[in-house]
Amino acid sequence: MPGLSPTRRRELKARAHALDPVVLIGAAGLSPAVLAEIERSLKSHELIKVRVPGADRSGREAILEEICRRTGAQPVQHVGKIILLFRENPEPSPGSAEDPLRRIRR
Repeated sequence: MPGLSPTRRRELKARAHALDPVVLIGAAGLSPAVLAEIERSLKSHELIKVRVPGADRSGREAILEEICRRTGAQPVQHVGKIILLFRENPEPSPGSAEDPLRRIRR
């Protein structure tokens, strides 16, 4: 999977500015349920924020790498306890700009 270009990364950061974290990883860490929720969120939103616990930056980076490895997502940004992930969805979601019926529904 090719990495994100600097231009694409900048666009994604701008889009994510107003987003709130949709997945909060608790003290139990990266459980199968958390990974399933990340998968669902990436499939429906493509771009998500995840709040990772812990004061140790290297631990948070390890969690970020594990999430990316298991989900196929690409890291966009890691600031403090918030990580920003992107995975392009090959199928457009209903109501998106690619949906040809969007203009009709209005």
